[in-house]
Amino acid sequence: MKIVTQAEMKEIEKIAQTKFHFPEKLIIENVALLGARAVVEKLGEDIHFGELIFLIGKGNNGGTGLAIARHMASMGYESRAFMLFDEKSHSQEVIDQLKIARSYGVRISYIDEVAQLESYCQQSGAPKIVFDAIFGTGVRLPLSNFLYDIIHFINQVKAFTISLDIPTGVEGDSGQIQGNAIQADLTLAVGFPKLGYYQADGPRLVGEIHCLPLGLPTNLTEEGGDKFLIDTNLKDELPPARNKFGDKKLFGHTLVIGGSHGLTGALVMASSAAIKVGAGLVTAVTWEPQYQEFLSRVVPEIMTGYVPNDQAKWGRLLKGLDRYDSIVIGPGLARSNRARMLVLEILNNFPGPVVLDADAINVLSLKEDAEVFKMRSAPTLMTPHFGEFSRFSGIPLEEVMKSPYEHLKDVIDRINCSVILKGPCTYLGFPNGKTYFNFSPNDGMATGGVGDVLSGILGGLIGQEANLKKRDSLYNMYENLNRTILLGVMIHTWSGQFAAEKLGVRPMTSTSLIEAFPEAFKALDELLKD
Repeated sequence: MKIVTQAEMKEIEKIAQTKFHFPEKLIIENVALLGARAVVEKLGEDIHFGELIFLIGKGNNGGTGLAIARHMASMGYESRAFMLFDEKSHSQEVIDQLKIARSYGVRISYIDEVAQLESYCQQSGAPKIVFDAIFGTGVRLPLSNFLYDIIHFINQVKAFTISLDIPTGVEGDSGQIQGNAIQADLTLAVGFPKLGYYQADGPRLVGEIHCLPLGLPTNLTEEGGDKFLIDTNLKDELPPARNKFGDKKLFGHTLVIGGSHGLTGALVMASSAAIKVGAGLVTAVTWEPQYQEFLSRVVPEIMTGYVPNDQAKWGRLLKGLDRYDSIVIGPGLARSNRARMLVLEILNNFPGPVVLDADAINVLSLKEDAEVFKMRSAPTLMTPHFGEFSRFSGIPLEEVMKSPYEHLKDVIDRINCSVILKGPCTYLGFPNGKTYFNFSPNDGMATGGVGDVLSGILGGLIGQEANLKKRDSLYNMYENLNRTILLGVMIHTWSGQFAAEKLGVRPMTSTSLIEAFPEAFKALDELLKD
């Protein structure tokens, strides 16, 4: 499913009205009916708590809110709409929908002080279900003191809050707020998810997202775009199924390099993940002083080796790189000049795809090393979290957190490689200009080693991809790589979800994800059957 900006949404609506003669009123009616049905399905019996409270703004968002209130009333639910603006400021859609809502039995109240809403809630006593239809994505910040008081009160007393299109107070593209914003439990996305859901403050405020189709032609809804949500609709963009008659050579040989004093566990997890996602062979290499420690922890299916302390002896390792189909470097590697030299040697000498994780990113910088990425004849994938991305790019962390999508695209343009920017919402940026958003919050994955597991998954899957072993154009190689990256992120996410369901978010560890691979691949098989 594609994600849109405010400008892109306006253009879609304009085309719908001019080319397909699809009027605004019909869009509102479609959204309202589907929105009412979605709420009933979501809340079930809980929806019978007292009156449904609708907070109505002065624009089309408010008009759609009134239409939902009307549909809820026609389904037998008591609905009360609180009008937060003077009648003179109402758009024509609000005026029209207000007349219809009244005729369907929706109770209408005008308020200009938060005390009026407080009084109503105190008198009713029942748990509150609140519909936020004050402002949509076109909100202009800051809001008035009255609206901030309303938002503060609703966030304090609500039982369940539903925002229409975007929580009021969240800017539609940037996801930023000023002061305060509605904390939604459910956001009903009108037509498409909005970019602001996934940036800055947006991810923590939108709650669960449910998309309401507009009823537009498929060439408007499915074609075009450069921002996409990772979901099961992407199954056609995933790599083909494995060859049932393949052998270990066909399924690739992945080299994983990392592990330093006290950090060999990172290399164990990454290499274990690589072998567990189906790599034909995995070799794990650590620094010479840590080799014995690593041997005591590694699983028997993984071959091992070490990087000599003396850089003059690295020749044997570098000459043998051709036998690998993919390389992962970085888990537990350490931040040292020696580590930096090793990362650069791998990038400059290996003719296949490289996954850079953790310390392999920390020892590089955009300013000094951009040319190294551009000169490679094979794909490169970086997997930084926000802090690592900030250090690499030189962009202050607070700026990265405010506008991750924009900064990610800028860095990719400068180094021409794929980047997975990891966070509560993870961003997959590709050199072809497309960005995929993985929004699956799971606090059980906020634990050490989860990133190492992801890098191992990616390295193991990339090494199996037959199309990446062909000496093709860099563009075509990246197209195949990016399909595999999508698969790897989905497997990682599903494994985390299965682990959380089985163990709970507190007890689960990074190893729990690897143990949940069977369930994740079973889910993949079921998806590809459909």
